[in-house]
Amino acid sequence: MSQLSVEVRESRGKGVARKLRAQGRIPAVMYGQGKQPLALALEPRALEKLLASEGHNALFDLAGPGVGKRTVLVKELQRDPVRGDLLHADLFEIDANETIVVSVALHLVGTPVGVSMDGGIVDHSLREIEIECLPRAIPERIDVDIANMQLGDALHVSDIALPEGVELMTHGELAVVSVIAAKAEEAAPAVEAAPTEEAAKPAGD
Repeated sequence: MSQLSVEVRESRGKGVARKLRAQGRIPAVMYGQGKQPLALALEPRALEKLLASEGHNALFDLAGPGVGKRTVLVKELQRDPVRGDLLHADLFEIDANETIVVSVALHLVGTPVGVSMDGGIVDHSLREIEIECLPRAIPERIDVDIANMQLGDALHVSDIALPEGVELMTHGELAVVSVIAAKAEEAAPAVEAAPTEEAAKPAGD
C-alpha cells in the first residue's frame, strides 16, 4: 500500500494555512468514526501524484512522527476556484472491517445503437454514484455498458450492475444516461426580395 508523508500541526487558522502554503505544504484534517480530528500538514504534489496513479478512492497509509499506523482515503479536496491548486484535504481513517460510504465514478462503455444507426446523441446526466462497502472492495470506477441502448432509451441507477459486496446508496430512479435525438438545424428565415426598380415606381409615371 502506498504511503503519504504528513506532519502533525498544533496550530490552526488562516495565518497558519498561508504559512504552510508558502512552504509548499497545505493543511489537512484526518478524522474517523468516533475519533478526534487530527490536524496535519502535507505536500500537495505528493497527494496529487498518489491520486493520479491509484485513483481518487485509493487507500494509503500515513507516515510521520506522532501519526502512528493510519490507513486513510481522501474524503474531500478543496481547490482554488481559478488556478485549481489544492488548498486543503479531508482524510478519513478507515477500519478494514467496517463498511464505508464513498462516491465512485461511472464510466460509459460502448457506442449506443441509437447513436451509430439512428444519429442520436448521448446525454450523460449522472457521472458518479454513492455506494457502501468494505474498504478493500471499493472499485476505482464502475463500468456501464451502453452499447445496446436505442434512440429514446434511458438507463437508470437501478440498472447498473454492481460488484459483489457493494451496496447502492444513490436513489435508483435517477437517470444516468439517455440516448436522445439530435436537434434539427433551424431553417434560415427566408429573405424578402428587394423591390425591382419598375415595381418601385408609383402608378401613373
